Amino acid sequence: FSLEIEQGDVLSPPLPTFPSVSLRTRLAFGLIQFKKCEEALSSPLPHTAFSASSVFNSGYAPGYAKINRRGGAGGWSPQDSDSYPWLQVDLGSRRQVVAVATQGRYSSSDWTTRYRLLYSDSGRNWKPYHRDGNIWAFSGNSNTESMVRHDLAQGIVGRFLRFVPLDWSVEGRIGLRIEVYGCSYWADVINFDGQGVISYRDLCNHKSEGVILHGEGQQGDYITLELRHAKLLLQINLGSNQYGSILGHTSVTSGSLLDDHHWHSVVIERYRRNVNFSLDTHTQHFRTNGEFDHLDLDYELSFGGMPYSGKPVGGGRKNFRGCMESINYNGDNITDLARRKKLDTSSFRNLSFSCIETHSFPVFFNATSFLQLPGRANQDTVSLGFQFRTWNANGLLLFSILDDGTLEITIEDGKVGVHFNMTQMKGSRIDISSGSALNDGQWHAVRLVAKENSVTLMIDGDEASAVRTTTPITVRSGGTYHLGGSTLVSSDHNTFSHMSFQGCMQAILLDDQPADMHAVEKGIVGVFENVSLDMCAIIDRCMPNHCEHGGRCTQTGESFSCTCDGTGYTGATCHTSVFEQSCEAYKHLGRSSDTYWIDPDGSGPLGPFKVNCNMTEDMVWTTVVNNLPAQTSVTGSSRERRTVLQLNYSASMEQITAITTSAEDCQQHVSYACRMSRLLNTPDGTPYTWWVGRNSEKHFYWGGSGPGIQKCSCGIDRNCTDPKYHCNCDADHKQWREDSGLLVYKDHLPVNQVAVGDTNRPGSEAKLTVGPLRCQGDRNYWNAASFTTPSSYLHFPTFQGETSADISFYFKTSASYGVFLENLGNTDFIRLELKSPTVVSFSFDVGNGPVELAVHSAMPLNDDQWHRVTAERNVKEAVLQLDLTYREARPAPPQGHTRLELFSQLYVGAAGGQRGFLGCIRSLRMNGVTLDLEERSKVTPGVKPGCQGHCTSYGMYCRNGGKCVEKYNGYSCDCRTTAYDGPFCTKDVGGFFEAGTLVRYNFLSEAAAANQDSRFLARPLTPREVNLTREEVAFSFSTSNAPAVLLYVSSQTQDYLALVLRQNGTLQVRYNLGGLKEPFTIDVDQRNLANGQPHSINMSRSNRTVTIQLDHYPPVSYSLPEISDTQLNLVKTLFLGKVFETGVVDPVLIEHYNTPGFIGCLSRVEFNGIAPLKTALRTPVTDTPTDRVLDRATDSQPASYQGKLVESNCGASPLTIPPMSAATDPWRVDSGAEFPFNEERVIPDGVNRNSAIIGGEDRSRSTYWRIIAVVIFTILCTLVFLIRYMFRHKGSYHTNESKAAEPASSESADTTIIGTDPNPETIDESKKEWFI
Repeated sequence: FSLEIEQGDVLSPPLPTFPSVSLRTRLAFGLIQFKKCEEALSSPLPHTAFSASSVFNSGYAPGYAKINRRGGAGGWSPQDSDSYPWLQVDLGSRRQVVAVATQGRYSSSDWTTRYRLLYSDSGRNWKPYHRDGNIWAFSGNSNTESMVRHDLAQGIVGRFLRFVPLDWSVEGRIGLRIEVYGCSYWADVINFDGQGVISYRDLCNHKSEGVILHGEGQQGDYITLELRHAKLLLQINLGSNQYGSILGHTSVTSGSLLDDHHWHSVVIERYRRNVNFSLDTHTQHFRTNGEFDHLDLDYELSFGGMPYSGKPVGGGRKNFRGCMESINYNGDNITDLARRKKLDTSSFRNLSFSCIETHSFPVFFNATSFLQLPGRANQDTVSLGFQFRTWNANGLLLFSILDDGTLEITIEDGKVGVHFNMTQMKGSRIDISSGSALNDGQWHAVRLVAKENSVTLMIDGDEASAVRTTTPITVRSGGTYHLGGSTLVSSDHNTFSHMSFQGCMQAILLDDQPADMHAVEKGIVGVFENVSLDMCAIIDRCMPNHCEHGGRCTQTGESFSCTCDGTGYTGATCHTSVFEQSCEAYKHLGRSSDTYWIDPDGSGPLGPFKVNCNMTEDMVWTTVVNNLPAQTSVTGSSRERRTVLQLNYSASMEQITAITTSAEDCQQHVSYACRMSRLLNTPDGTPYTWWVGRNSEKHFYWGGSGPGIQKCSCGIDRNCTDPKYHCNCDADHKQWREDSGLLVYKDHLPVNQVAVGDTNRPGSEAKLTVGPLRCQGDRNYWNAASFTTPSSYLHFPTFQGETSADISFYFKTSASYGVFLENLGNTDFIRLELKSPTVVSFSFDVGNGPVELAVHSAMPLNDDQWHRVTAERNVKEAVLQLDLTYREARPAPPQGHTRLELFSQLYVGAAGGQRGFLGCIRSLRMNGVTLDLEERSKVTPGVKPGCQGHCTSYGMYCRNGGKCVEKYNGYSCDCRTTAYDGPFCTKDVGGFFEAGTLVRYNFLSEAAAANQDSRFLARPLTPREVNLTREEVAFSFSTSNAPAVLLYVSSQTQDYLALVLRQNGTLQVRYNLGGLKEPFTIDVDQRNLANGQPHSINMSRSNRTVTIQLDHYPPVSYSLPEISDTQLNLVKTLFLGKVFETGVVDPVLIEHYNTPGFIGCLSRVEFNGIAPLKTALRTPVTDTPTDRVLDRATDSQPASYQGKLVESNCGASPLTIPPMSAATDPWRVDSGAEFPFNEERVIPDGVNRNSAIIGGEDRSRSTYWRIIAVVIFTILCTLVFLIRYMFRHKGSYHTNESKAAEPASSESADTTIIGTDPNPETIDESKKEWFI
C-alpha cells in the first residue's frame, strides 16, 4: 500500500510547519500509478525464468513458450496425465502488468482455448485475476498462429505469473506460448510486526485485526483506519458538541477478506464533509455526520497502531501486522524518512524494510473438488486440525474410513459437527457440534482429538467452545483422509449427507503430522481433483453489495441473493420500487382518494414515502403534512430577536422537491392572525416577519401575493383594513386582524421556517398557521412525444447503467413494428423494440454475447391503446414485463462480464438503420430519471410534443355511464349525466329524507331543455319520449319504515308507475297503463326490506315484459296482461319519497302509502337516463326558502324538493366484492407502516387529542357510559310515545290524500324522532302533525 496525504493540518513534530486544522485530506495506501506501460516483459527472459507443472518431453520445455518463437517443439505442452497443469514465468522483480497475450504451439493442433491468470510476489500464495466480481477466465486461441491479447481492466503488480489452462483444442492437447506486457515497479516497504508504531506517518496484511492509521485532537476530532474482521473500517469525527445535539461520529466499512496476504490499495479523499473512500477498485462516496467541516488533530499521525495518549479513543485496539509500501505525505516519502531515521521508530524492536512472506499453503475447493491425504494408520488416537473459511452454511470438511467405522467432520447450519459411526457396536453413533455462524468468510480453526472413551472438539482455540463426550468408544485411525469431498460411496458405510465443501483450508494437521502440501503439488503424495493449490480464491460476493436500497445480501460459494423485505423495492437486487411514482399514477390504476406510498424517482436514491392523494373529477392533489399546529401562538419576539418556528414535514426535503418539480402547480396556505403585531412593512423596508423556503432563502411576501412583491393578499386586491398599508396586520390595530392566502410559487415551496418579529410589546400577540403542501398533477407521468415518420427520433446523453439498469415507459401505436430506443457501445448495446403486433423484445450485450428476451401478448399491441413496458438488467438477471401481465426473465451467467459499457447517444425512435417507431411514447424513465420527451421534441423534426387519445386506454375507468373527456395531459370523467360523482363516477349521490320530504322532477319540453343549465340538469326527455313503451329504473335505498312511496311517475292522463313498500316491508310495483280496471301490481318478494339495510332495485320494461332485480338476486321477469296497454302516455312528473300531485292520483296509493312519506335514504336514482335526485341536490339554492316549494319548479330548474333533504350516501348499496386485503395490496398504507407524523395533524407532544383511547381502565369507563346511554335512550323513547299519543292528529295536504289513513303499525321510535315542519302554505294548522 502507499500512503499519500495532502493535508494542511496534522502530524508530528518533524513537520511543525503545518497547522492543526484541516479542511482537505487525501490519504492513499497502495495506490498504483500506471504510466505508459507497454514493454514486452517475458520475451527477453532466459529459459530458466520459465517453469511448469510438467513437460510432455524436452522439446516442449516451458522455456520455448515465448510468443512468435519456434524453438524446440514450438511451445510448451504438459504431460497428458497432469491433473493440474500450469505454466509459470518469473519476471525477476515486481512489475506492473497491464496485458497478456497467448498463442498455440507452432505448427501443431495444440492450443489453449480458455485459461486463468494467477500472480504472486514470492511464487507462493497465488492470487487469481478478478474481474466483474469473479475469478476471470480469459478466452484463448482457436488455432496455432493467431495471437490473442487481453488488456487487463485492473492492472496488477507481481513478480510471478502463472497461466492455468482450463480448456484446450479437441484435436490435440494443451499448447501455449505467452507474452506479458508492462513495465518496472518500485516501492519502499515497511514490515509491521504488531508492536512498532511510526508517528507521522501499501498494505499487505497478515492478520484480520489491526490499526493502520490513527490521529486525534484535543476537541474530540479523530480519524482512524483499521482492519476489523478482515474488513477495512474508517472512523472519522469532525466534531461533536458537549451537549450531544451534534454527533459527528461517522463510520464506514469497505472490503472483505483483506487478511489474504495480498496487496490492497486504499484512497481516502475528504473535502469538508464530503469523503471518497476507495479500496482497490471500489469507491464509496459519503458525507460525514454533524455540522463541522474541519478536522482538528494534534501534531501527530500514527501508522501501524495507536500510541498511548491518555485519551479514551484508543480502546485497546490491536496494532497492525503486515506490510505497507510507497507511503507518501504531501510529497514526502514517509518510508524513505523512516529508513533514514528522520521519524520516530523507537517503538520497533526490529524495523524491517522488506515484506516478510508467510508460510501458509491454502487450498481452494469448489463444488466438485476433493483432496485425499495420507495419515498414520492403525493409531489408537485420531488427532486432526485445520483452518477453513467459507460462505456456505453446509458442507463436508473431512471424511475418513476408520478401522471400525467412519468419521465425518461437517459444517451444518454454520456449526462444525463431528460424527462417528462405529461398526463395533451396532447402531452406535456419536454426534457433537460446536461454534455458530462459522460461514462468515473468516478463518476458523478446528481441533479434534478422539481416543478411547473420549472425544474433544474445539473451535478457534477457544476453551469455551470445547465440546467433550465420554461415551464408551474405541477408535483406530484408517490412515487416509478425504478433505472437501469424497468419491467414496459404499453401501457398507453410512453415506454422509454433505458431499462437498466450497471454500479454503490451510494448516492441515493429520494424526498430529502437518500435511506436506508442497509434496502434494509435485504429485509425490496424495490425490486431488479440481483443487487449486497454494491459493484461496474465495470471493465475497456481497462486497461491494449489489443489493440496493438497503436490501440484505447473503451468499454462498457460487452466488449471492438479496432479501428486500421492508425496503419498498423488489427484484433480484432490490432495484425496482413496488410503489407508483405519484398520486396521478394511482388514479390511472383506478384508485380512489386515500393515503398511499409513492416513489417519485423509482429506482433512484430517494426512498418511498407516504402522502395523501385526493382524486377529484378533473385534478389529482398530493398533500404532504407538517408538524406545526394551527393557530400557533407567538409572543415575545422582536426584530432583534425573532422567534423562529421550524416546520418538519412527513417527507424529506429531497422527496418533497421531487413532488414539486414534477407537479403542474403547488400551493400552501398561510395565515397570520394578529393583535398589535405587524407583519411585513417597516419604516426601513425590512419586514418584521419572513419565511424560509426550499432552498433556505428568505422570502418577504405573504399568501395571496408573489415573489418580489412585499404585500399580502389584501394589498394585491386593495381591500386592506387601512389603505395606507399592504397588509391588515401592518395597521397595528388592537383588534384581531388576519392576513392569509395561498403561496403558489412552487420553486419556493414548502415553507420550512417562519421568523416572527413583532410580538414583544404589551398586548401584542400573533397566531400562525401554515397548512400542508398541496401539489396538483404529475408532468413526468404525462410527458409524451408523438413520432410521425419512420425516420424520426430523439437523442439524449449516453445511458449510464453499468451494473444495474431499468427502463419503463408507455406506448401506443397502430404500426406493427418499430424500435422504441437503442444505445450502443463497442460491442455492448441495449435495445427495446416492437418486433411484431404481439411481441415486445428487450435485447442487450454486456460482453458475453447478445441476449434477447421477448414477451408475447395474447392481444394485438397496435390497437392504439396505451401499453406499459418495463425492462431491467442487473448482475443477477434480466426481466421484461408488459402491461403488468406478461413477464419474461433470464438469469445472468454465473461467470462472465457484468458491466454494460455504452458510448453512443441514446436514441428514442429510429436509429442505426433500424425500423422506426410510429406512435406515442410517454413517461420514459431510465434508472429513475424521466426523460423530457416533450421539450426535446419541440426542436426535432418529425416528432411532436404530447399525445392525444388517452380515453382509448383509460375510458374504461369512467363507470356508470360517465363519459371520458380528453385532456392534453390525461383525461377526466364527466359524471353530469349520471347518478354518480367522483373522479370515476363511482360515488353514489344520495340523500336523507325526513318525514314529509319529497323530490319532484318535471319532464320538460325540448324548447325548455334548450334553456337548461348544462351544469346541473340531467338529460330531459324529448317529445318522442313523452309516451313511453320502455322504462329503465335503478336506485338503492335503506329505511326502517313502511309503508312508503319510493318512486312515482305521473302523467297527464291516469297512467302512472309506482314503486312502493307495503305495510309489511315488501316491495310492490304498480303499473296503470290503461286497458285494465285495476292497476297491474307485482309483489316482488316476500322479504321485509324496511330493515334498515341498503337494498338495490334495477327494473326495466319493454312493452309487456317487466324485469326486476332486487339486490344481487337473479333477475325475475313478469308480463303485463294481454288486454293491458303498453304505453305510458304523456309522462309529467317524477316524485321521490312522497306524492304531491294536483292531477288524478290513485286513491289507494294516497290512502295506504303516502303518509307520512318515505323516511330514510335514497341513492343513485336513475330513470331513463335522468338522475332526478342528483339534479335536485345540485340545483343552486336561491335566496328565499319558499323557492323550494314544489310549485316553484321551472323549466330552467326541473328538479326541486320540499322539506329537509340532506345529501348522504347512506342508502348506497353494499359492496359485492370484498376490498383487497392489506397483505395483497402493495399500494394501500397498512397500520403498521412507519411514518414520522400523523397525516391528520402532527401534534408536538405526540398526543392526538381527537383520538379515542381504548383498553385497560378506559375500556371499563366506556362500558359504564354505554349503560348510562341505554338508560337515557329508553326514557326518551317512552316520552316520545306519550307525547305522540297526546298529539295524535293526522297531517292533511291539499291533495287527494285520504283523511282516514292510519299510521304504520311498524313505525319505530327512531322514525318518529326524525321529522320536519310542514310547509305553512300547504298544511292546515288545525291538522298539523307533530314529530319529536
